[in-house]
Amino acid sequence: MQKTPPEIVAAVDLGSNSFHMIVCSLKGGKLQTLDQLKEMVRLASGLDSRNILNEATQQRALACLERFGQRIRNFPPDSVRVVGTNTLRTAKNSQQFLLKAEQALNHPIHIVSGIEEARLIYMGVAFSLGSHANRRLVMDIGGGSTEYIIGTGDTPKEKESLYMGCVSVSNRFFPDGKLSRVAFRQATLFAQQELEPFVQNFQRGNWDEAIGASGSLRAIAKVLQAKNWSNNGITRNGLDQLVGYLSNCSHINDINLPDLDPERLPVFTGGVAIAYATFESLGIEQMTVSDGALREGLIQDLLGRIYNHDVRSETANALAGRYHTDQAHAARVKQTVMMMLAQMCADNSLLDNEASEQFLCWAAQLHEIGRDIAHSQYHKHSAYIIEHGDLAGFSHQDQVLLATIIRAHRRKFSRSRFQNLPVPWDKRAPYLTLILRLAVLLHRNRHEDELPHFTIQLTKSKITLHFPDNWLGQAPLTQADLTLEAGFLKSAGFTLTFS
Repeated sequence: MQKTPPEIVAAVDLGSNSFHMIVCSLKGGKLQTLDQLKEMVRLASGLDSRNILNEATQQRALACLERFGQRIRNFPPDSVRVVGTNTLRTAKNSQQFLLKAEQALNHPIHIVSGIEEARLIYMGVAFSLGSHANRRLVMDIGGGSTEYIIGTGDTPKEKESLYMGCVSVSNRFFPDGKLSRVAFRQATLFAQQELEPFVQNFQRGNWDEAIGASGSLRAIAKVLQAKNWSNNGITRNGLDQLVGYLSNCSHINDINLPDLDPERLPVFTGGVAIAYATFESLGIEQMTVSDGALREGLIQDLLGRIYNHDVRSETANALAGRYHTDQAHAARVKQTVMMMLAQMCADNSLLDNEASEQFLCWAAQLHEIGRDIAHSQYHKHSAYIIEHGDLAGFSHQDQVLLATIIRAHRRKFSRSRFQNLPVPWDKRAPYLTLILRLAVLLHRNRHEDELPHFTIQLTKSKITLHFPDNWLGQAPLTQADLTLEAGFLKSAGFTLTFS
């Protein structure tokens, strides 16, 4: 059944420097911005030497999210996307923070990889600028990471995310706001060293125009224009003059630049150092600045999901092809999975949702990708690839969930594997795994013949399979496999009966 698109959609970007929220109306597939909120939380400044996010920063962040939550708390679940970036990827206690943050917003928060962040940033820039054939270099300086993307039109081709941002570089090289020519030179050299392995991919000959997409680059462009050091975005000459000015300051309080937001001041010099190093290393002479960024990319990605163009399905198709899966066999498993899920939804309302269907379909499609590495223990290889790969569209939580289902689809079945999954997947995923296990078992002979119609019932922890008369008697290997499976499931507190 075709879903009715929501009338209002929203995206929230929990960046390492600022939190952003955008709310848009959606009518006839067209977006109109209704509201934008931004607060400079400086999440990255709250990380200590052990990568623990301190309590004061958490409280500052939660207060911001409470305000954001007032706007979107009652929005339907499928109309909001919230993502966390570098600091929440890095913080060892991010899970505890996320539990409180999700309560403040009343929506789940997904942590995205640096490469996925880069993809979403490019989508936001492409949406704001429109499609054309030029090869674009897009740069985004965040609080804890900097992303570089080369793409054409709506399609990113080359993506990279480096662990340097305006907050982290400012804290490291300009502690307590102290500035010097030597410190700036060291900060620039650090950024150039981080970028060095990727210069070949992102150098001047590989793109036609350079575009900046972050608060740091917008702030630099505004200052250059206000000082008449540039009249066209950020230029190499303008940056030289800005760097010369900053190098003569001994403290950030000495900086007196027009149109520089005082809130930006503590991290401004770190952002300038990264921009200057990038211009030097990649041979950039001029960069325009886009209003589009991660939050706009999130909205575009959300629209894809709403209108059945979920990039995650494209990623699953590409992954299946890359690892040479038996796609006919996977299709048969998927068909059986869908038939069983439809029956089990009647007994378990926890499974009756689109997300369960999606993840089970992806699991059926990808459960054998590990065979391309080794047939022995292939389910472990499959799970490892899923959990640790750069999978476009998937958040870290998505990948862990999918990997957990695939890891547990054969052999030992332990409920403890699912305990650390976020709610409600900690309760839902064991049942999805049961369905995949049984579908794979029933297709173990890999025959092209269709299975006979059978029924499956689930009552609490009891699974009952009913096959046509005499079918099991003519399939002794399947009967033996089901008997073995009953033993695996018994150890996990499930009873499997079949007749």
